[in-house]
Amino acid sequence: MTATEEDGMLARNPCRIKGAGDESPEERPVLTLAQVFQLAELLGRLPVGNIRKTSSGEFQLRYRLVEGGTRTFPQYLSNRQAAERVLWNLAIEGYAAVEHDDRYRALVLLATFASLRWGEAVALVRQDIDLEVGAVSVRRQYLELDTGDLVIGPPKSRAGKRTVSFPMGIVPLIQEHLRAHVAEDLSALVFAGPNGGVLRRGNFRRASRWALAVETLGIPNLHFHDLRHTGNTLAAQIGASLRDLMARMGQDSVRAALIYQHATSEAGRAIADALNELIRAERGEDDGGLGGVLVPVA
Repeated sequence: MTATEEDGMLARNPCRIKGAGDESPEERPVLTLAQVFQLAELLGRLPVGNIRKTSSGEFQLRYRLVEGGTRTFPQYLSNRQAAERVLWNLAIEGYAAVEHDDRYRALVLLATFASLRWGEAVALVRQDIDLEVGAVSVRRQYLELDTGDLVIGPPKSRAGKRTVSFPMGIVPLIQEHLRAHVAEDLSALVFAGPNGGVLRRGNFRRASRWALAVETLGIPNLHFHDLRHTGNTLAAQIGASLRDLMARMGQDSVRAALIYQHATSEAGRAIADALNELIRAERGEDDGGLGGVLVPVA
């Protein structure tokens, strides 16, 4: 693993997901608050079972029942992925027992409610989290190159070094994460990999069962970056100013923040237009070809 100095310059953009770093609210899914917390609870669920490849090339599934004992799934599955999906669904439906690694819950909540990029989140250390005021300090980010090497450097933009407040309602969950999963050393990574090193995106997806979790949510194309996008959208919807949005997002250009404000204003206009239709219906009025606009009578 190679590293640059914290204030060094990266030679190139290592992001390998097309558009993953773009702020394009009109193109990406936005989670509801309920879905954010549901995703946080789904990640890290490990249904207890055994998948065995038979001599015929098919796969047989045995799983532990919630009430104890084991059961064999009555059908053979064509591939391991199909068997894993069946096992996951058996757990979701309450049939198969589950073990739960809850270390990813806090990652989802902070990425959403503090509008963090992946590299910013996995670079956080214990001293970056202030539970008394509910704030996280973003001072660096990790990026993974096409070669597989990790580099550490400053955040994406000049305004990327920032302190972001998060809702006090999630403080107990963050506190529990620090107690259970983070060493007392102030320089300890908040979201470490299985061996204590930097958490890599691919390892996270596999260990957390991201694909199965977002499929359960009904949003199979959800990316981790959409959590930041959701946080930005929620902030815009509750009336955050342009300056406040820029500060939370770590943007030194107004362009990205304006996109969120524009999307919010469009949603507001749609709501107003729908209310206008209700008013017209209530009053039994015909728009007279004016496109639903209520014209005051002099």
